[in-house]
Amino acid sequence: MEKNKAVVVFSGGQDSTTCLFWAMERFDEVEAVTFDYNQRHQEEIEVAREIAGDLDIKHTVLDMSLLNQLAPNALTRTNIEVTEGEDGGLPSTFVPGRNLLFLSFAAIMAKQIGAKHVVTGVCETDFSGYPDCRDVFVKSLNVTLNLSMDEQFVIHTPLMWLNKAETWELADQLNAFAFVREKTLTCYHGVRADGCGECPACKLRSAGLNAYIAKLEGERA
Repeated sequence: MEKNKAVVVFSGGQDSTTCLFWAMERFDEVEAVTFDYNQRHQEEIEVAREIAGDLDIKHTVLDMSLLNQLAPNALTRTNIEVTEGEDGGLPSTFVPGRNLLFLSFAAIMAKQIGAKHVVTGVCETDFSGYPDCRDVFVKSLNVTLNLSMDEQFVIHTPLMWLNKAETWELADQLNAFAFVREKTLTCYHGVRADGCGECPACKLRSAGLNAYIAKLEGERA
């Protein structure tokens, strides 16, 4: 097993693209895996393909349509409205089991290609309350995957303790700020780059971007 080979769980969004650049800087060989679960916007798959092509990264799209059948929510059904969680509840965009399955299948793929490292963009700081974005979940799953396959995978979460402004800052440090801003798709309504400006994902992305730009301007003043 090669210590310097990594698989990046890749959606073509801001977070996973930043993680892709992070992995490219740290590992000798990087592959990306995208999961097609018949999500609300297939544009996400196309964006992931385009970015992987632009960066000359080997890219695999895996069929996870069963997840769509099992987990009706705003990301798998166009007739369910995108809403934020109320009274401590989860947002309508939460897909039960998504990161559990994605990381498990990414590890299976990693084993097949001789990679030790799996990289994901989950974040506990700005995570909308998703339970499968928590650090304790990732650490627990890492142990389980290693036990299940008798391997020594390492799941990396470069964004775990960063807010969105700090994620933009990381992209800038990786010389990927313009690339991430112009080429990624974060919007729940399928609008590339800066998005629709109205959905929760776009509001979070925009607030982080504005905060980071304000920080830069403050430093230059």
